[in-house]
Amino acid sequence: MSDNFDVIVIGGGPGGYPFAIRAAQLGMKALCIDNWVNHDGTYSFGGTCLNAGCIPSKALLESSELFHRAQHEFDVHGIGVGTVALDLKKMIDRKTAVSKANSGGVQMLFKGNKVTGLFGTGKLLGGGKVEYTDHDGKKDTYSAKHIVIATGSAPVNLTKIAPFDGERVVDSWGALEFTEVPKKLGIIGAGVIGVELGSVWSRLGSETVILEALPSFLPMVDAAISKEALRQLTKQKLDIRLGAKVLSAKIGKNEVAVEYEQDGEKKSISFDKLIVAVGRRPYTEGLGCEVAGVKLDERGFVKIDAHYKTSAEGIYAVGDVTGGAMLAHKAIEEGVVLAEQLAGEKSEVNYKAVPSVIYTNPEIAWVGLSEEQATKEGFEIKTGSSPFAANGRARAMEATPGMIKFISDAKTDRVLGVHMIGPYVSELLAEAVLALEFGATTEDIQLTMHGHPTLSETFHEAALAVDGHAIHSANKPKKAKA
Repeated sequence: MSDNFDVIVIGGGPGGYPFAIRAAQLGMKALCIDNWVNHDGTYSFGGTCLNAGCIPSKALLESSELFHRAQHEFDVHGIGVGTVALDLKKMIDRKTAVSKANSGGVQMLFKGNKVTGLFGTGKLLGGGKVEYTDHDGKKDTYSAKHIVIATGSAPVNLTKIAPFDGERVVDSWGALEFTEVPKKLGIIGAGVIGVELGSVWSRLGSETVILEALPSFLPMVDAAISKEALRQLTKQKLDIRLGAKVLSAKIGKNEVAVEYEQDGEKKSISFDKLIVAVGRRPYTEGLGCEVAGVKLDERGFVKIDAHYKTSAEGIYAVGDVTGGAMLAHKAIEEGVVLAEQLAGEKSEVNYKAVPSVIYTNPEIAWVGLSEEQATKEGFEIKTGSSPFAANGRARAMEATPGMIKFISDAKTDRVLGVHMIGPYVSELLAEAVLALEFGATTEDIQLTMHGHPTLSETFHEAALAVDGHAIHSANKPKKAKA
């Protein structure tokens, strides 16, 4: 048996590596084990987020947005660029380089904080022990007072309907590795991943069709915002078909034939490539949960209490593997908070102030309750909104589509939620998250001076509109209702 540790975390993604770093900062001897292998055979920390999700997808979204703007927008600014050429290989190589720079940064952070990081697989043995197997098959055993499961999640594979083959039918990672732009691209699922990937390849020239089984678009977002999002994405020639339940996908030599049902009618359509983006499942294969006494729920997620404790003594879990919102920043905060709790500090995650972002153009972002959710929970609410069309900075940027909407408690004036669509709202959202974290009232935001000209003025205007005080937009406040 090798050295003992104070804490061992299995999984080096957004939940695992911040836990290990914070634990080490608090004086604990920390070990992080991760089995990620890239398509080129290299090993990396950072999990799906850094290697195959958040970071590489944003790199491609940025590149494809610049390509699209050069074709369709630069001329408005008086910039002539002639014929715009696409070098997809260079674009993909840049995306990969961005990912590797980030994942390599984790190893540097481990070194700087004296965290032991090992590439390989960790398996729970019970009794405070973890079996480690490196990528050559060599085994070792480590022990620790505290063991943390942070193995994350994997894309759902529709094995009976549209199973992955890695060539014609791919998951979200495969969709970041195309060597040529598909002439016709199909996507199953119009959630966050589906619309982001659809935006990338549509901008680069794919005729893109998104099939969504649900009858509504982005139901987790306020209805006014999701309606505007659907309108804007449709204008960009994304063909989003709601209430379209996929029945089968048959792989041929040169295409994928998809059969789906919509409005009670069976329909067929063929694609060059098909992306399946219908959600993610907890990654617990080979983890040893049953041996260690770690209970899973009916969907395979690790059961935890309010302090991330599992049913097994000394074993905890954070991040995607525990369910809830599968967001990298949520996993990061849970990892940090757990480390602090194990060190005896009083720390917690405020799950009522978890931000969400979709990096389309315009961006979609929200935190807290939507109008529909607040009403359902029994709040007497008041709302206000302001369009980016009334914002001078947005006009100067040629980025006027979208708006910001406030949902507030009519009795206490507390901000319950802020939902938005528009330019760089991913960055504007932080102010709304801070407002919820501090329990701010709408008036607090109304009395806060915002720089001019900035996009953040629309945030201010939306807050003013809640009480009919907006200066630069004509929105009338919505009457309070229960």
